[in-house]
Amino acid sequence: MNKKYERYISYIIENIEKPYFKNMKEMYGLRPDEYEMVLSKVYGQPVTINGNNVYDQYGNRIYFEDSDGKWIKREYDINGNLIYSEDSNGYWVKYEHDSNGNLIYSENSNGSIIDIR
Repeated sequence: MNKKYERYISYIIENIEKPYFKNMKEMYGLRPDEYEMVLSKVYGQPVTINGNNVYDQYGNRIYFEDSDGKWIKREYDINGNLIYSEDSNGYWVKYEHDSNGNLIYSENSNGSIIDIR
């Protein structure tokens, strides 16, 4: 990679916002074969892309974007349990699990809380 290209990719990684696919194409002019490299650096881990789905190194879908730029972002703990979900409308949900992976708590941006501890 030449230095100018490296600086441009670093700039994108530091500044890109969701919707990632739409912005990589329209705002930054990246080719689809560059998306995985950029998103791996954004997420700080190897990712794979299948369509408009981004998967982490464990096969968890961590991001999805539709053709209109609406998106869903997800985070998982080391056991593969979903711990956070957020969408382009601003709706979010946080989850907590016990040591057996059972859901014990959740809360969302609407103020609903479920606590079964």
